[in-house]
Amino acid sequence: MRASGPGGQNVNKVSTAVELRFDVLRSAALPDAVRSRLFKLAGRRINSDGVLSLFAQRFRSQERNRADALERLQALIRQAAEVPKPRRRSKPTRASRKRRLDSKHQHGNKKRLRRSPMND
Repeated sequence: MRASGPGGQNVNKVSTAVELRFDVLRSAALPDAVRSRLFKLAGRRINSDGVLSLFAQRFRSQERNRADALERLQALIRQAAEVPKPRRRSKPTRASRKRRLDSKHQHGNKKRLRRSPMND
């Protein structure tokens, strides 16, 4: 496939772009948890059949583009293999609550000062 990047006159003659396809749905090497995280991470790059497509055209040679596509696939799988740390709920500290209320009071005072004086 022809690439649309650097290459000078070669860009019209030589097919240097690479499209890497990886069947995520039918891959026996991926555990189910990694597979589901990979589906979320890949987004639009996975089609309805469960095939991940990566398009590489950054370099002028096909070998470097092929290596780039493989490297990106490995990085994506490595990222999906990391188990996300569960979030632990925490209460806001007393100082942060005080800062929040102080800023609300300051904002209210500022608005009060903008009012026109009342005629008694």
